[in-house]
Amino acid sequence: MTTEHDLGKESVGKGKVAVVTGASAGIGAATVVALAQAGYTVFGGARRREPLEKICGAVGAFAHVLDVADAESVARFAAWLEEKAGALHVLVNNAGFAAGVDAVSQADVDAWRSMYETNVLGVVRLTQVLLPRLEASGDGHVINVGSIAGFETYPGGGGYTATKHALRAATRTLRIELLGRPVRVTEICPGMVETEFSVVRLGDEEKADAVYQGMQPLVAQDIAETIRWCSTRPSHVNIDEIVVRPRDQATATAVYRREQD
Repeated sequence: MTTEHDLGKESVGKGKVAVVTGASAGIGAATVVALAQAGYTVFGGARRREPLEKICGAVGAFAHVLDVADAESVARFAAWLEEKAGALHVLVNNAGFAAGVDAVSQADVDAWRSMYETNVLGVVRLTQVLLPRLEASGDGHVINVGSIAGFETYPGGGGYTATKHALRAATRTLRIELLGRPVRVTEICPGMVETEFSVVRLGDEEKADAVYQGMQPLVAQDIAETIRWCSTRPSHVNIDEIVVRPRDQATATAVYRREQD
């Protein structure tokens, strides 16, 4: 794990413990690295064991299989965490996905249900089970990775935007409910980030590449650095919400694309 000397500055996360979900790739994997480099002891969870262990092992983090859509998996993860870590300071609820681009009139209800189980109820499950430990630390922090889809809509995005709108409502409600208690609540709302997100959504690498054609999207490290910054503010500072888009994107559908040769 990177030391304070390696960082060249005070390691503000030293002695603190962070949990990151969806940690096997993309924003989650980048966040594991960013928080470990900031001095946190990091516990990563994801469904895919091999890439999860590779990411966590590279920075001295701990790995455990976790499916946030499965209550039993969440319970096993929480029990493992209690055994391995004394305190808990930061929970990054990052696990989530989008499925398809069907119109609402043609929606695959099972796909919508699957997204809701992960993107909304998965966040609720893990937050519920870990919140007492976050509060007991005296300086807890729940960071939910939302999306601009939490306050914008676009054709073909009904199922995904519905889940991110729901997550936004749950996050804002949690912030109010925890007022006066030692737990901060933050939502990070990214725009276009080039990860495997679009491959999963569209099921085709060529189609996924076309999403970012002619423009410069964000990368996973951009969002991970935002998460790291929020988590390392003084404990009296709550970054309620941050919207992060690439320069080439103004809204979900207003994207500047350069001419291709």
